[in-house]
Amino acid sequence: MTRAKDIPASEIKAANADAVSDSDAVSADVAPQQLPLALELRPALGRDDFMVAQCNREAVAWIDQWPKWPAPALCLYGPKGCGKSHLAEVWRARSAALSVAACDIADKDPYEILGDAKGLVIEDADSGIDEKACFHLYNLLKERNGHLLLTATQPPARWKIALADLKSRLGAALVCEISPPDDDLIVGLLLKLFADRQIQANPQIISYILPRIERSFASLTELVAAIDRSALAQKRAVTLPLVRAVLEELQASVSPSSGDAKT
Repeated sequence: MTRAKDIPASEIKAANADAVSDSDAVSADVAPQQLPLALELRPALGRDDFMVAQCNREAVAWIDQWPKWPAPALCLYGPKGCGKSHLAEVWRARSAALSVAACDIADKDPYEILGDAKGLVIEDADSGIDEKACFHLYNLLKERNGHLLLTATQPPARWKIALADLKSRLGAALVCEISPPDDDLIVGLLLKLFADRQIQANPQIISYILPRIERSFASLTELVAAIDRSALAQKRAVTLPLVRAVLEELQASVSPSSGDAKT
């Protein structure tokens, strides 16, 4: 495991505040500086590295404690794009569990779904799950001394569960919230997304983006892809003016008050 320096992203922004302004350009011949991050890089068993920050640290701790969970089930919940499915996949690969969407368990035999498996991930469990099927899967896994991991946008206490037995079992489950990405995680993700496209992003560029981007993995991915497309189309290096123009274009396309917005 590679551990980065324990310096928060707020210090990154402060350190680069003098270097970043709306009129500043990043010189192409300035060597990129190292960005210290309070992040750990965890191998995700064949997938991209999973980055650990304050917003997901508790959830990662529960994954690390498996199989010594004090309950047969764990629910990871949080908004779309917070990384719960990625972390569930880390656990699935580690535990040899199966994975299924909540909508795909309806009216199915739990033995048919599980086979010989002792672990199961049910994604989007609060999106209208078949309660009887979930109840039987829970019981079967418990009989096998196995485990169930659920992902959702809300904790089980807020689900509209009519089946009393299932409600009781979910009430005894471990529950952990994954918050939207914080500044440290945003910085780490931006660096990785740029690196995946073989783009060296200067600290000034990261610092400029940080307060101007929506806190979601989807928004970060869209932004970096748009920056890459613009740089390739214009045959230009990725500089601060180019990044600023792309951000303004993306914001104008979604802002109803902008004269450039699409209607």
